[in-house]
Amino acid sequence: MSFSEIRSTFRDMRRGGSAGKGSVMKPSIIVAAVLAALTLPAGAGTLDDVRARGMVICGANGQLPGFGLPDAQGNWTGFDVDYCRAYAATIFNDPTKVKFVALTAKDRFTALQSGDVDVLARNTTWTSSRETQLGLHATGPNYYDGQGFIVRKALKVNSALELSDASVCVQQGTTTELNLADYFRANRMKLKSVTFAQLDEALKAYDTGRCDAFTTDVSQLYSVRLKLAKPDDHVVLPEIISKEPLSPFVRQGDDQWFNIVRWVHFAMLNAEELNINKSNVDEQLKSENPEIKRLLGSEQNFGEQFGLTKDWAYRIVKLVGNYAEVFDRNLGVGSQLKITRGLNALWTKGGIQYGPPVR
Repeated sequence: MSFSEIRSTFRDMRRGGSAGKGSVMKPSIIVAAVLAALTLPAGAGTLDDVRARGMVICGANGQLPGFGLPDAQGNWTGFDVDYCRAYAATIFNDPTKVKFVALTAKDRFTALQSGDVDVLARNTTWTSSRETQLGLHATGPNYYDGQGFIVRKALKVNSALELSDASVCVQQGTTTELNLADYFRANRMKLKSVTFAQLDEALKAYDTGRCDAFTTDVSQLYSVRLKLAKPDDHVVLPEIISKEPLSPFVRQGDDQWFNIVRWVHFAMLNAEELNINKSNVDEQLKSENPEIKRLLGSEQNFGEQFGLTKDWAYRIVKLVGNYAEVFDRNLGVGSQLKITRGLNALWTKGGIQYGPPVR
């Protein structure tokens, strides 16, 4: 049974069986599929499927300005969206060969596990249980975040420690729920959480006064504030109550695809560090700097190690941009959000974003 057939089997199981309407998958078949999955050679599967299909299927948010949001015509933009386009660029030399699937926090992992999407690029926190219990791998943080709170200025609250007995809107199926409960418990505060399946539902409830506060990752707070009826009437409190390393996720058991998704991020970081961007990448092909030559493929062919062409990283920068360009236009100075780089600055500029060398 091939890797693709196993994923198809699990999709059929999820949808109610493949032998006909209302059919039930036999336990022996399920066991066989699982055992086959455990004995698959590393590297089998996803890249071949993507090439045969002619596009990357990318799980994204669909509701979050700055990270993943389609417009009325279905055109997607955002930080995570640009990562999806970078995967397509490096494989097809065409950043448009992506199909975006809007996923809620509740259904995002099931969609990836079942093979409905090739990669989950949707502001998802890297935690131990998500790797040990879900059969998934985080490929590495492309955005370091932390959870915070937003409140109405009229409440005259200056600290999250003043929120005892306040009602707090929060989205279900996220690390946010646990962080919220932990924070209130650790500080011996009374919590009235009001939960919602969808981010927009939680935000609407807060905006209409059902809750005193709304909590999510700080980056999201700046995004969702733009959706409020009167954005200037609200303030983000100073406390950061958690570590939220946001990362793309892939299925375990496919090392080749894991490496491609991970090293796309590293290539974007290395390009920024080496001052390679969309406007000068063609000129940089002439550089005698050995690091630049290795990254852009003008010397040696490190792309072969990923199953890609030697110009794999050149395609990313040329068609999508380096990390700074992607960050700035979606989240930073070139966007409505105006989020500072902070921890997401390069390690050479006071942050902790760091790309291992291509060599």
